[in-house]
Parts: sequence; C-alpha cells; structure tokens
Amino acid sequence: MFLVVIYGLVLALPLLFLVQRRTLSPSQPSPPVNSQPEEKKSLKTIMQPPRDDLDPPKDDPFTLDQLKQFDGSDNSKPIYVCVKGTVFDVTRKSDVYGPGKSYNIFAGKDGSKGLGMSSLKPEDAVPDYSDLPENEKNVLNDWFLFFQKRYNIVGRVTDMPTSVSNLANL
Repeated sequence: MFLVVIYGLVLALPLLFLVQRRTLSPSQPSPPVNSQPEEKKSLKTIMQPPRDDLDPPKDDPFTLDQLKQFDGSDNSKPIYVCVKGTVFDVTRKSDVYGPGKSYNIFAGKDGSKGLGMSSLKPEDAVPDYSDLPENEKNVLNDWFLFFQKRYNIVGRVTDMPTSVSNLANL
C-alpha cells in the first residue's frame, strides 16, 4: 500500500506542478515560431497586383535582333520581354527577369510559345506560337494580359514570323 501512495505522488506531482503553473501565471501568447516580418516571409514571385501608374503605351519599333540587347546582361540597359510582338519593360522585376533568374529565359526576346506552353526550356522560348493548341493560346493570352496590366509597353516587334504577325494581340 505504501508503494502505491509513493507511485501516486510521483505521478501526480508533475501534473499538479503543470496545473499550478498554468493557472497562476498570467496567460501570455507564446511568440510565433518564425518572427520574421511578413514582407520577408513572402516568396519571390512575378505575381503582383495590377498597376495603375503605367505610362501610356509606346509604339517604338524593335527587331527581334535589336531586342536581344535588352536581356539584362548590361546593367546600363533596361530589361525587355516581348509577348505576342508587344515589348514590355520588366526592369523593375530584375530579381525575376535578370541574369540567372527564373524567367530570364524570356528576357531580350519574344518567347511567346514558351509562355503559352508554361515552359522554361530555351528551345520553347520563341516568337512563333502559331502551332499552339487552343488551350495553350489561352494561357498565352492570359500572360499577355498579365504583362499589359503590370509593365510599361515600350514598343512592337516589326519582324515577327509571318505565321503569327497577323495573330498578334488577338
């Protein structure tokens, strides 16, 4: 009987200690495990809300060859991405489109086909999207609208492949 009482006390004392500690100490919320500010927690992404401070669209002519110099490799030049023949200035998102970044494959070129295919393969980042199936053309149109609402239009490509030159922005 004596041993049962001892075992009972051994088991009950820690439980009583926890109950007493919880009821007598003021309840304070425990600090969050990750106390970084919210802006530091967010992942780098190209997804941002539409902008209402865009400049009026420009219609400066670019050839596909001229566009290559705006791929982010020269810090003194802006970074341009072309979608369906429309050239967008994406310089403010150099953390995404700059050299070595996830979407740099589209910088300095019209990579419409790759955008429609949701592909980051260099061989897909080409301007001729005429052979995309309808669902991928819809994805490409969504990308065009995304860029149009977030980046300044700085020009148009004048030498798009003939297979898509009549399809641009439709």
